Amino acid sequence: MGELRKYETLFVIHPDRVEEKDSVLEKITEIITKDQGQVLKVDEWGMRKFAYPIEKKKHGYYILMEFASPAETPDRLTQNFRLDERIIRFIVVKLDEKFEPQANVA
Repeated sequence: MGELRKYETLFVIHPDRVEEKDSVLEKITEIITKDQGQVLKVDEWGMRKFAYPIEKKKHGYYILMEFASPAETPDRLTQNFRLDERIIRFIVVKLDEKFEPQANVA
């Protein structure tokens, strides 16, 4: 396992598949923890209107997740997001080059 880095991902669940949001979150959490990462924060923004239609839909369910993981994990997440038809938009951003677990405890 390499050293952990801090990331953030924002993804949008298809409005017709919102009832499956818990299984989507479970799957993403599993990918992160399988790589010895950890989920730091999950913020469900809920149903929001798009600036423009996406796949002929005007709304989507937004979830923001902050996590710490090795450098390979975001690539696995991106691959999963692309293959999962429940997710219609996503972005993964690196927040910090190094993550110290004890420094994050409030």
